[in-house]
Amino acid sequence: MTVKKRLGLLAIGLFCSTASLMLPAAELSPRYVDANDDLVADTPTDSAKWRDPRVLIFAYTPVEDPAMYSKVWDEFIDHLEALTGKEVRFFPVQSNAAQLEAMRAGRLHVAGFNTGSTPIAVNCVGFVPFAMMSAKDGSYGYQMEIITYPGSGIDSIADLQGRTLAFTSPTSNSGFKAPSALLKSEFDYVADSDYKTAYSGSHDNSILGVVNKDYDSAAIANEVLFRMLARDVVNAADYKTIYKSATFPTTGYGVSNDLNPILAGKIRDAFFSFDWEGTALQREFADAGMEQFTPISYQEQWAVVRTIDEANNTIYNCD
Repeated sequence: MTVKKRLGLLAIGLFCSTASLMLPAAELSPRYVDANDDLVADTPTDSAKWRDPRVLIFAYTPVEDPAMYSKVWDEFIDHLEALTGKEVRFFPVQSNAAQLEAMRAGRLHVAGFNTGSTPIAVNCVGFVPFAMMSAKDGSYGYQMEIITYPGSGIDSIADLQGRTLAFTSPTSNSGFKAPSALLKSEFDYVADSDYKTAYSGSHDNSILGVVNKDYDSAAIANEVLFRMLARDVVNAADYKTIYKSATFPTTGYGVSNDLNPILAGKIRDAFFSFDWEGTALQREFADAGMEQFTPISYQEQWAVVRTIDEANNTIYNCD
């Protein structure tokens, strides 16, 4: 993929900053219709509202080095171009808010939203997820881990009392929503009461912050940790785990609901027909056990995430 296919950060505002439309978790915005009750927005019945852009914009969930990840997706983007007949540009998104706003504004057509942002994207911006990464046998998922550095004096959750726990962002499942709910339900620990909080912006930053002793501890997605270990960014001796959750779904991949259905079908086919063998994508995600794109149902696979949102009394600010 050439440099011209990579977009710089779009000039867009923060999503949900001054919104007036407030929705409980798992409730679709009234801008959308869900006639088949699958919890995601339907394609508009009026074909005049379908979009068939000349250039498709694709974005992967925010990471520490978006430019590096654009290269990871090069071969997939070439495949997507071949199947759709469209030019495809990679949008190196810097935040969950920017990614959400880009899709709502019609500037983003194909995306991978992280686990915690997927319900917001579905309910607020018309995102229709249909795939996620899995192993060859179809198994998938990651765990939320709370990590600290050796010698921190933190050996269990009880030791977090009065110490700093770094979250990533409020939209992140493993970086905020899950640890908040689990610490409250399992240990009766409340943020900024029993422990102090900080926000790093990404799992990469949280992990490096712990390793460099900027944070006492951090809640992170271990799939990101595995990839950083594989690249020798961190070493196993640099941290220790004091808590590991049950398994969550990984990044959800899909399209905006208002794409021409023929185009949307070609994009879907591109995900499921992509040959990972020998690609940068295979190398990047091998240590997380990911080897293919597998079909998913938002209604089924994201049920646990919606339950966490409801337990946190999450309200989506959609406008």
